[in-house]
Amino acid sequence: MEGIADSIIVLVTNLVIAAAIFIIGKKVAKWVSNLVAKTMTRRDTDPALIGFVSSLLNWALLAFVVIAALGQVGIQTASLVAVLGAAGLAVGLALQGSLSNFAAGVLILIFRPFKIGDVVELSGVVGSVVGIQIFTTELATPDNKQIIVPNSSAIGGIITNYSAKPTRRVDMVFGIGYGDDIDKARDIILDILNSDDRILKDPEPVVAVSELADSSVNFVTRPWVNAADYWGVKFDTTEAVKKRFDAEGVSIPFPQQDVHMHQVSE
Repeated sequence: MEGIADSIIVLVTNLVIAAAIFIIGKKVAKWVSNLVAKTMTRRDTDPALIGFVSSLLNWALLAFVVIAALGQVGIQTASLVAVLGAAGLAVGLALQGSLSNFAAGVLILIFRPFKIGDVVELSGVVGSVVGIQIFTTELATPDNKQIIVPNSSAIGGIITNYSAKPTRRVDMVFGIGYGDDIDKARDIILDILNSDDRILKDPEPVVAVSELADSSVNFVTRPWVNAADYWGVKFDTTEAVKKRFDAEGVSIPFPQQDVHMHQVSE
């Protein structure tokens, strides 16, 4: 009877200690995850990454707490850890593609090569970033199509971020005929650029003869604008140049060939 009583006392004591380990460990895990979330918030980390990391850390700490509590009551946890490890390995092999996207998503959220609202080119697709998830990145194309890009494909290729810099250069080429006045054409283009308030004065726009092509003398035209004004300036300048060239008598040639006929006597 004394042995049974001692065993009961030991069992009750272990249960109490195990319960204490679980309760205190659960609070410590919550406190640690909240501390990590606050630290990441102060460093301007992406909110999606903050929620994911804090949740993952909380569950990992809870798993250690549960294993410690089970070990306190005499349950052999070595086999349990081995089973969980084998299960994790099997799941990892089965979901290696998803895990690759997951790892890429974490890298995107940490290094932030682009953010929501940026206009980017990923895997050959140009669009505005609508959402960055753990496994995929969602883009909206200019014609309002939804494109879902796996994160592994997004970060594994070349990323072109058109919104990363506050200013952009608009590259345009205008051709005139070989019989037209080059100086006059240059002055017309410069006058159009200088009269547009959206075009930046520093750096100055470049207008120069770039090529003596087969059918035209080509002017390269490169003004600098704020990123938000890029397409507006490009469209408006192209239209304005066409109208001014027509009004000033400057021709815009199209591809053509001169055919020379020679009469051969018999």
